[in-house]
Amino acid sequence: MQDVKHLMRDHYLRYASYVILDRAIPHIIDGLKPVQRRILHTLFKMHDGKFHKVANVVGQTMAYHPHGDAPISEALVNLANKGFLLDTQGNFGNLLTGDSAAASRYIETRLSPLAKEAVFNPQLTAYIPSYDGRNSEPVVFPCKLPLLLMQGAEGIAVGMSTKIFPHNFRELLEAEIAILEERSFRIIPDFPTGGLVDVSEYDKGRGKVRLRAKIDIKDAKTIVIREICYGTTTESLIHSIDEAAKKGKLKIDSIHDYTAEKVEIEVKLPRGQYAEEIIDHLYAYTECEVAISSQMVVIKDSKPIETDVDEVLRYHVEQLQSYLKAELQIDEKECLAQIFDKTLEQIFIENRLYKNIEEVEEYENVYKVLDKSFKPYLELLEREPVKEDYERLLNIPIRRIGRFDIQKNQEDIKAIGGKLQKVRTQLKKIKEFTISYLKGLIDKYGDEFPRKTRIKRLEEVDMRALETKEIEVGFDVKSGYLGTKVTGSEKITCTNFDKLLVMYKSGSYKVMNIPEKQYIGQEKDKIVHVGPADKTTLFSVCYREPKTGLAYAKRFIIKQFILDKVYRFIEEEMQLLYFSKESALKLLVQLVPKPKQKVAAQEFDFAKVATKGVQSQGNRIATRPVMEIKKMP
Repeated sequence: MQDVKHLMRDHYLRYASYVILDRAIPHIIDGLKPVQRRILHTLFKMHDGKFHKVANVVGQTMAYHPHGDAPISEALVNLANKGFLLDTQGNFGNLLTGDSAAASRYIETRLSPLAKEAVFNPQLTAYIPSYDGRNSEPVVFPCKLPLLLMQGAEGIAVGMSTKIFPHNFRELLEAEIAILEERSFRIIPDFPTGGLVDVSEYDKGRGKVRLRAKIDIKDAKTIVIREICYGTTTESLIHSIDEAAKKGKLKIDSIHDYTAEKVEIEVKLPRGQYAEEIIDHLYAYTECEVAISSQMVVIKDSKPIETDVDEVLRYHVEQLQSYLKAELQIDEKECLAQIFDKTLEQIFIENRLYKNIEEVEEYENVYKVLDKSFKPYLELLEREPVKEDYERLLNIPIRRIGRFDIQKNQEDIKAIGGKLQKVRTQLKKIKEFTISYLKGLIDKYGDEFPRKTRIKRLEEVDMRALETKEIEVGFDVKSGYLGTKVTGSEKITCTNFDKLLVMYKSGSYKVMNIPEKQYIGQEKDKIVHVGPADKTTLFSVCYREPKTGLAYAKRFIIKQFILDKVYRFIEEEMQLLYFSKESALKLLVQLVPKPKQKVAAQEFDFAKVATKGVQSQGNRIATRPVMEIKKMP
């Protein structure tokens, strides 16, 4: 049994690790999940400038991806709909309506110019064997774009999930420039569906945002929804409006969906309803307003971490500088190699060194002769020639030697030298070069990705206020019935959210929901109060102990209760002498007559009684028994 436990634990940990690292969570460097990286790697190998059938791309990606064609096709469509890395041709679905893409055999794709320029560089890419060992696939791309934040990402792994919002292309690159220039910056999500966003609780990607659809008032009886919230579709939005109407939250006459390239949902209102009044109801009860939370979990150094927008951007800026520096170093080596090759070739031809090897009989001796021949010219070269360099010289055709243009060759060397000097200057000023590179991307591609979601501080919709209605509750004193369908002598005005407080002369009370018709007691039961349980009304009571005749007074507010539970505001067997809702009043207290007692009555000021809890003991009114209490005129 213990062996089985260890086996299950080991297998489960392997599965959890695989799902986290190789399926669901994107990498912090290139912002891609493995299936997306494999699709892009396949497209890079296939790239010839023309569109490729998605079915063909999916088939070739299966050489790297250990799962079926369906998840690859779905991932490719999702990647294409992000709008950054792939050009598309055909029906790739509709983010606005939720319509799915056409079959993969009918649609085509290729890498976008932005992807070609900023994502790939085989010279800087580390590769590992594919799942079956037949091919090599990239670990991560040396991506010069903050793709993780540009595209956003969602994924559910074992014990964790990630939800990263998309952000604006231009704003991200400008933020990276700000980091390099050591300026402050702020990054705000930008959603492809547009709408309005409140980012007051975004907290750098660790909080949430509130989104609202863009609603226009066409006329007093017509509203038009022009943009929708991220994560919703026109179909789900219309369904939410229908459901709200069925529940009585709002009234509509009809809904028409004219959505094509842009959202256009027209809502007609019935008689008595007006556009300006209904908008808050749409925000409160439909998908015209949604709140979504962000959780930035990514893979870094082969393990999942939780991070934020600022940390991701700063890390990417470090990576970007290292990539650009590595590319400049490669360019430097290439320039040096080209200068060496051209200089070596010029020395070989200009000084007719090829004549020295015409009489050499053994091929191995050719290299020795060339070594000796080039010794006087070594100071003109960056390094000493090797066997491979000599081999390249020996392969120069005779016609090229005869037509060799020394002046043009020197001009070429000078041009390459100028390029080399420029590269070395850029290497010394890598920060400035990085800023220039980012500005170049903004100038070239920034206009293609304008901000779609407008930033606005959204006022909270008070749902209680929207639903609050004034109602009238009747109380028939003779029959003892209370409710909205009771026509009694007493009328109680309250709202549909109120609870009713019923207090009896016996000293008991209870709180209840507003009924249509319910028996609460007849006049003989001496109901002293019926009204809303507003938790603010101050009650003043006087009561007497029957055995001693001593009277007490107290003031209280009923703040806590359980519905329909019977409570007491004076102790059992006590007699209620006086009940009032007035906060400041004076009473005339009639005392029980006693022989030789001249004082038969006294005043009592309720203002001197402190407000306490409903279960508290009252203050004694007088030292003698009390016969009656009246309000002073």
